[in-house]
Amino acid sequence: MVFNVTHTTTYEYNAPVNYCHNIATLRPRESKGQSLLDYKILISPEPAEISERIDFFGNYITRFSIQTEHKVLKVTTKSKIVRDYAQFQDSFASETCRGVTMNEALFALQGNDMGVLDAKQYILESIFIKRTDERIREYAEVSFKGNRSVFDAAFELMQRIYTDFKFVSGFTSIATPITEVMKEKKGVCQDFAQIAIACIRSVGLPARYISGYIETVPPKGKEKLVGADASHAWFAIFIPGFGWVDFDPTNNMIPADQHLVVGWGRDYYDVPPLKGVVYGSGKSKLKVAVDITALG
Repeated sequence: MVFNVTHTTTYEYNAPVNYCHNIATLRPRESKGQSLLDYKILISPEPAEISERIDFFGNYITRFSIQTEHKVLKVTTKSKIVRDYAQFQDSFASETCRGVTMNEALFALQGNDMGVLDAKQYILESIFIKRTDERIREYAEVSFKGNRSVFDAAFELMQRIYTDFKFVSGFTSIATPITEVMKEKKGVCQDFAQIAIACIRSVGLPARYISGYIETVPPKGKEKLVGADASHAWFAIFIPGFGWVDFDPTNNMIPADQHLVVGWGRDYYDVPPLKGVVYGSGKSKLKVAVDITALG
């Protein structure tokens, strides 16, 4: 499948901003079953400085600063992505994937080959995911047992989060601790991904946060709405000897072609679409619109 993706972020300020410096993680990365055909970023007002680099996790990072007075900041990206991930789903039924138990995975993670060394960093605590809530480990241990398949345990964890947690837009913010999400059983896709990651790390296994998009299909007979698609998040777990497997607890599914990857890291903090520092005295209003068109 080939997709055109337009992502527009607009900040409106109620007082003039004299200077801002921003970091954008908006350029989709090359990954398994995904290639980037075209990408451009449009910024208004025009930046005084702009540069791009690849971060520690292999994501594309754009840094830019605006040094002219402005009351509106608008960042628009346009991407053309080829996605052919569904072809790999048959491999999830293999013994190499499903046959690895948690005990076997924990033993393998003591090794020092490059794949294992890279994965180990995703066991550690991160900015938004701390090991502070015993309820998270208890929740994880319902699914993760020593002699059980890691894949099956992760699949069940995904299903349980989908069933036990309620999607409530606006209930949480970036600053809401996962302990609060765990207590209230409410949140959005970013929260559900981070709860799953916290669970997996609590039993000693690697899990990473994936930021991207999901194509939303309108109800039969209804037209697709511009801006109806959204930024999305899910998680992946590392199975030694096989590799990373993605799971989407918000939609209770293993991602396929409709999930488009932008970047990944330890949690949301590593891959926010846009963050920065603003010099001004007013408040801001944020608007985000994402539109995904499948070209076939």
